Amino acid sequence: MQFDRMIAEMRRLALKAGDEIMKIYNAEDFDVRTKSDASPVTEADEAADALISAGLRAEFPDIPLVTEEQAGTHGQSVSTFLIVDPLDGTKEFVQRRGDFTVNIAYVENGVPRFGVVYAPAKSRLFYTTAEGGAVEEMAPFGDQPGEISPIGVNSMPDNRGLMVVASKSHRDQATDDYIARYAVRDMTSAGSSLKFCLVATGEADLYPRLGRTMEWDTAAGDAVLRGAGGQVVRFDDHTPLAYGKPGFDNPFFIAFAPGVLLAKD
Repeated sequence: MQFDRMIAEMRRLALKAGDEIMKIYNAEDFDVRTKSDASPVTEADEAADALISAGLRAEFPDIPLVTEEQAGTHGQSVSTFLIVDPLDGTKEFVQRRGDFTVNIAYVENGVPRFGVVYAPAKSRLFYTTAEGGAVEEMAPFGDQPGEISPIGVNSMPDNRGLMVVASKSHRDQATDDYIARYAVRDMTSAGSSLKFCLVATGEADLYPRLGRTMEWDTAAGDAVLRGAGGQVVRFDDHTPLAYGKPGFDNPFFIAFAPGVLLAKD
């Protein structure tokens, strides 16, 4: 497998999907429907999914594809696959808050090896490199790359005062109780997989998630964070978060810079 070609194609598709999403986002109005799990879906989710899925299937026909918007892909039992959330943070999209992303990842033997996270409303693009690192590309436009910079976690977080990022739409008391175990310098909130990316760039040190997520919500951001030197572990036993689980449900997890001393029960 030519992984540099895979990453280039994932980047290209994320940018094209972002263009389609922004056309709908900037329209005066758009339809919002409710799926069977009570989560919202819009025409932007569906347009982005169709574009990305067609592109990935054409370029990588032999790799299984799992995507949020295609329920028929959720029954697979796979450990190596492509996984897509075409519009992560639909609630942020509907409320026009800008904290939504396009997520595309490649999972190999249960580990998110490569990922692309694109926040089109913020003109921020994060992705892993074929060499195993992670970069941010600012203000990409079509075939014209933006300024690309390597990113890395805060290598020496101050455990006397951490920067914590938490969900903007799914914050709850359990999360607040867990965060209270730490000395916190400041807190910020963000939607979608941007939370992983804030840890990856050193803008935050810790992101705990004590709520339901699916692998398509996390795989791309997880890959970027790992490429930047960070870790994502299960909340219960602090083992690495694995992928390809039945139904693609995640347990609670913690994303963090390695220098953070995790609280224990």
